[in-house]
Amino acid sequence: MARTYIKDLKETIGQDILIEGFIQAIRDQGGIKFLNIRDVTGVVQIVILKSEKEVFDIIKDLTLESVVALEGFAKEEKQAPGGLEVQAKKLTVLSKAEPELPIPVVEEKGGDETELIKCFDWRWLDLRKPNKLKIFKVWTELERGFRDYFASNNYIQIYAPSFMSTPSETGAEVFEVKYFEQKAYLSQSPQFYKQMAMASGFEKVFVAGPVFRAEPSYTTRHTTEFTGWDFEISYIKDHYEVMAEQEKLIVAGFTHLKETVLPDLEVPSIPFPKMTMEEVKEKLKAAGVKSEKRYDMSPEEEREISKMIKEETGSDFIFITDYHISVRPFYHMRYEDKPEFTKSFDLIYKGVEITTGAQREHRVEVLEKQATEKGMDLAPLQDYVNFFRYGCPPHGGIGMGPSRIITRMLELESVKDATYLPRDVKRLKP
Repeated sequence: MARTYIKDLKETIGQDILIEGFIQAIRDQGGIKFLNIRDVTGVVQIVILKSEKEVFDIIKDLTLESVVALEGFAKEEKQAPGGLEVQAKKLTVLSKAEPELPIPVVEEKGGDETELIKCFDWRWLDLRKPNKLKIFKVWTELERGFRDYFASNNYIQIYAPSFMSTPSETGAEVFEVKYFEQKAYLSQSPQFYKQMAMASGFEKVFVAGPVFRAEPSYTTRHTTEFTGWDFEISYIKDHYEVMAEQEKLIVAGFTHLKETVLPDLEVPSIPFPKMTMEEVKEKLKAAGVKSEKRYDMSPEEEREISKMIKEETGSDFIFITDYHISVRPFYHMRYEDKPEFTKSFDLIYKGVEITTGAQREHRVEVLEKQATEKGMDLAPLQDYVNFFRYGCPPHGGIGMGPSRIITRMLELESVKDATYLPRDVKRLKP
């Protein structure tokens, strides 16, 4: 008999079926017993009558979270969850769970949630919870929506290395590793290699891959390893073209999510609101919000400007543009008429920065000058700088953190909740 997924049981009412999954609940009412079985698509109630002696006797030794195969008869039952149940005829234990679970898979309503650290210690059990499974269905469909957009708009996917001979981001902490007889760094960004693709004439590229940041941060916004989604495009006039491209990408991803797993998701309207950093600082000051940094945003400022923009425009998104050169890397292009500011931006979503982007500097002499001004040694940068010596189109792009998008979208407490196996300052397992 072919397996039936629980989500498809309504189509099998009145038929014998086979389902496979985890035992989520066991209820013994004497002459009748009930099980809840969970698979990746949902949960169904199983009824075991005393007349089915073989199955009935197995239940007394069954443990929560054991994996079983169950054959039975699907029937309507208005009082059962989902309006149907399965009357058991045969049950096979595929894998018996030990009787004492280290963390509960089903949290008791009104009880204290298992502490977060312990949940991550037993992450594979924590991920059995349907609300945790939903997070990774959202990941899957959001990326699918983005990939559909990239495919429809002639992007080429590239796979950037994680070992680098020189740090890719000025000002960011790096992981230094021994690489045979030389020193290497774990990639903080695929930035250099996206730009190499522009110099190679690829014109439009996207990257999905790991990013490493050796920042000793203990916030809800940071992990030491995360997945980055990046794109880079050629022949742009300015960074506003990059922002317009990201707007279309976001709308495509959100639209696909709404059509698949999040029917109540609000798909944003474009264009998104845009303000310069100077305008944002003035607006916050007028509202009585103190500024910690002149040229950058604190988490509180990001939250406050998002609230204001939401109230004024209805948008969950805002681009903040024109960052000062002191808080941007050397390869961001600067304005000719105001060279202390860069053609760059951050995208804030529901109070959290999810993207950094810019038009890049593609003129080799300017690039070297800006690196020198930043106090950087040009020798380790020569392989990168060489990308621009033999012709390179004007270009720009973004680096985006999907875990932050999903954290805010689903109103999770931390990006760690949106990460399959989070890595932070203290965590290297499981």
